[in-house]
Amino acid sequence: MQESLDAIGEALEENGRVIVTGCLGVRDDAGGGNLVRSVHPKVLAVTGPHQTGAVLDAVHAHLPRPHDAFADLVPPAGLKLTPRHYAYLKISEGCNHRCTFCIIPSMRGDLVSRPIGEVMREAQALVRQGVRELLVISQDTSAYGVDLRYRTDFVDGRPVRTRMTELAAELGKLGIWVRLHYVYPYPHVDEVLPLMAEGLVLPYLDVPFQHAHPQVLRRMKRPAAGEANLERIRAWRAICPELTIRSTFISGFPGETEEEFNYLLDFLREAQLDRVGCFAYSPVEGAAANALPGAVPDEVREERRGRLMLLQEEISRARLARRVGTRLRVLVDAAGAGGAVARSSADAPEIDGVVHVAADPRLKVGEFYEVLVESSDTHDLHARLAD
Repeated sequence: MQESLDAIGEALEENGRVIVTGCLGVRDDAGGGNLVRSVHPKVLAVTGPHQTGAVLDAVHAHLPRPHDAFADLVPPAGLKLTPRHYAYLKISEGCNHRCTFCIIPSMRGDLVSRPIGEVMREAQALVRQGVRELLVISQDTSAYGVDLRYRTDFVDGRPVRTRMTELAAELGKLGIWVRLHYVYPYPHVDEVLPLMAEGLVLPYLDVPFQHAHPQVLRRMKRPAAGEANLERIRAWRAICPELTIRSTFISGFPGETEEEFNYLLDFLREAQLDRVGCFAYSPVEGAAANALPGAVPDEVREERRGRLMLLQEEISRARLARRVGTRLRVLVDAAGAGGAVARSSADAPEIDGVVHVAADPRLKVGEFYEVLVESSDTHDLHARLAD
């Protein structure tokens, strides 16, 4: 090991521009820091074994490649179909769950996570292009890195585990809004709540509970129970009182009784979720749920969906009313003579409510502003620029 460290020192003296790669790159010193960087802080980058992509990225960062008239037509972060100020960041593909109503595993296979270094390089490129909000998506964000056994990768030459908490912490350093979607309520999700309380990640969780009754969840083959979810929600809000929780539910799942549906309504009354969507169960070709007994008639599925959404409208109206008179930071999605459509930390684009801001010539798309909330309705807030 000392011989390798000496060789790095000689290379620095000879050339001054050195990238270190290999097994030594993942060794820690006595204090827990990276050994190579502690001995030779002037190295350009440090990567571990088999980190070809990280090595090439470091080379390109410090020795830009020549212009390619064909490849360089595509921006470094790739092509995106969203507005300039926000973008979706996909961190994995596939899913290890076998929910009976879902066919994603049969279409896309088991979970395949992208190494954290690769994800962060894309995120950094998007920020350089002007993105102000990243929406982290996958089929199961909480499971990120499980398939890789949380393998260590490199972010800006630093060893970082490929895991949801570490990813959230790294994204939180970019100085933009970071919003987490499709988060299963596993115990380790608790680890990201302090990051939200500190303002590094938006206090927003998109958690697809789907139902609350234990028997329905068992038939769905979902990984949690309603009682445990209520306890977790209380714990999350104790850590981060400003937390917004959005979720989706299915009404009329095969075998669902009126008692089980009412149990779900009671769960919603207790949980007081901020944003909720509900879908009447619809058979999907190839889904295991199709073979379950007790199919619920179409009209009953729809009637239950309607009842659930009426209850949620009451909850949403009451929760939004508490925002009246407060100040919020918003990101403007559209602006014109009639005013602006903006979003707060509680609002994901296209699926949640919005903040309608009174017309003001200072309002520009893709910029952050502080607004004063003057009124609310069932789903949206109405505000003006704060003085």
